[in-house]
Amino acid sequence: MKAALTVWDGRISPVFDVSREVLILTVENGDVVAIRKENIETPTAALKLDRLMELGVESLICGAISKSLHHELITRGVRVIGFVAGEINEVVTTFLAGLLPTPELSMPGCCGRQNRFRRRRCQGGRQGNDWGHRMRQ
Repeated sequence: MKAALTVWDGRISPVFDVSREVLILTVENGDVVAIRKENIETPTAALKLDRLMELGVESLICGAISKSLHHELITRGVRVIGFVAGEINEVVTTFLAGLLPTPELSMPGCCGRQNRFRRRRCQGGRQGNDWGHRMRQ
């Protein structure tokens, strides 16, 4: 399975629609077996989606995403986990554990993050494992 994470400065990039780079993870049996960065900067949104299809992306983890691009990705068979925020290592660990989306890695204002009392009612959690150790040599 191939998952793409929009990246910027070691974190999930805040807006998919203008993101320029993705980290492509190849995952087999819950382990990352390959990692590579790819450029997805294109002049149009349609070409950005075509680029993801060309890369064989099955899941996209990103920050904010417009409704139209979200809908088109789903139509093309891509699982979209949007409105994610956080450090890449923590997001990958949580994704591999099957815990995304989670309130702790949601953008501010998503899933009750604007209110500490509401956050306690959201489901989810984090894993402390370092996903880098799970990559096969």
